[in-house]
Amino acid sequence: MAQKIYPDAAAALDGLLRDGLLIACGGFGLCGIPERLLDAVRDSGVKDLTFASNNAGIDNEGIGKLLRTRQVKKMISSYVGENKEFERQYLSGELEVEFCPQGTLAERMRAGGAGIPGFYTKTGVGTLVAEGKETKVFDGQEYVLERGIFADLSLVKAWKADTTGNVVFRKTARNFNVPAATCGRVCVVEVEEIVEAGSLDPDAIHLPGVYVQRLIVGAPYDKKIEFRTVRDRETA
Repeated sequence: MAQKIYPDAAAALDGLLRDGLLIACGGFGLCGIPERLLDAVRDSGVKDLTFASNNAGIDNEGIGKLLRTRQVKKMISSYVGENKEFERQYLSGELEVEFCPQGTLAERMRAGGAGIPGFYTKTGVGTLVAEGKETKVFDGQEYVLERGIFADLSLVKAWKADTTGNVVFRKTARNFNVPAATCGRVCVVEVEEIVEAGSLDPDAIHLPGVYVQRLIVGAPYDKKIEFRTVRDRETA
């Protein structure tokens, strides 16, 4: 078995990056984003990238860093409401955006990972989401055809992995990471800890090592807050 563990993000992405890639990226807001790998993509200077990701992080975090450096050509996303640079580039015509309902995006990634080229869903029928797409009637109900996502590269953040690449996520940080991991030709995962093979409970594995080609330890991480809400303090 080939060695899967690499010393850092740049080494793990060596030979994988080029202009024009379609990258599937895990994460939801700032939860479970592969921040070390995204930093390495930014530092590599590759451009004209398409990202399939639930959102684009926030300004200067996650994919938002690559928007700042104009390395992203297109986003296939669901929720983008907290990234002002994303909004500015989209409204000025600098960034192409394919809006995709959240559940549909997750299923498009899962379908790609399962080798399924397309599927029908009722979500988006009769809206802008369905424009230009094939529709079909089943049992009197209209459905829209959505294509599976087959990415060139998957970037994923997890909690633990063993040396063979079996991966465990922690709580809500699992989010889009599993379907994003499966739909890429090559999957690179950053984790907080790597343990010996056999030390993880087989029944607790969320992503089998067969999907994972390269691993790094990205810890330590800062626990960033995406949106802070506070109450007004009464004057003493």
